[in-house]
Amino acid sequence: MLALEARPVAEFYRDVMATLRSLGIEVAINDTPQEIPEDTTRFSEDRHHASYDPEYVHRWWLALVQADTLLKEFRARFTGKCSPVHFFWGSFDLAVTRFSGRPAPERAGADAVTREAYCEEVLSAGFWPGTNVLGGPAFYCYAAPEPPGFSTAAIRPRAAWYDATFKEYLLKYDDVRAASDPRQYLFDFLQSTYEAGATLAGWDRSQLERPLITPHRAAEAAGPPGALLPEQPPPSQ
Repeated sequence: MLALEARPVAEFYRDVMATLRSLGIEVAINDTPQEIPEDTTRFSEDRHHASYDPEYVHRWWLALVQADTLLKEFRARFTGKCSPVHFFWGSFDLAVTRFSGRPAPERAGADAVTREAYCEEVLSAGFWPGTNVLGGPAFYCYAAPEPPGFSTAAIRPRAAWYDATFKEYLLKYDDVRAASDPRQYLFDFLQSTYEAGATLAGWDRSQLERPLITPHRAAEAAGPPGALLPEQPPPSQ
């Protein structure tokens, strides 16, 4: 067992690989960081990253758990092909992707993974730790391919905006936290960005969506106990 504590990345990487070998597990990986262009120091050589703050790690885990729960609820409103809510280790984001069911134009110069990922029209939403420029984590939504008018669509809430660099709509996590009803605030963002993209791209929304049914709403729709049962005939005399 390896303790999670402050120490250089190189030492942690060395001990992880040694522990695997002691268990008879031989692995070979590319130890160069991916999707972090600011620093590509190999794990085996990285001695300048050596901090570990358990409190902030726990906070990030709690944020992921809460975001995962809400994204799964959002996913349940779609009947078409849809990815699970999944975590990308490269950029540390949660994502859930809806597919229109129609083929998308092939991306020129794309690698095999990217071609497969975007072989159909998609609208993808998720939660992301952000960048130094952004100043913190954010929820996002993008369309691929992006239909004309998407970047200027009417999106809720007002705090959300379209970032031309990322070609995504963004909503800061801190704005969600500060809302009087964070859940509804986030769903307004997820639903309005999806509706804008799907409508502008001409998706067959009547075949791809359904109303969200929760146990509470299902009980209300059913009425009082026994309401759906036919009236019983009187006992035979």
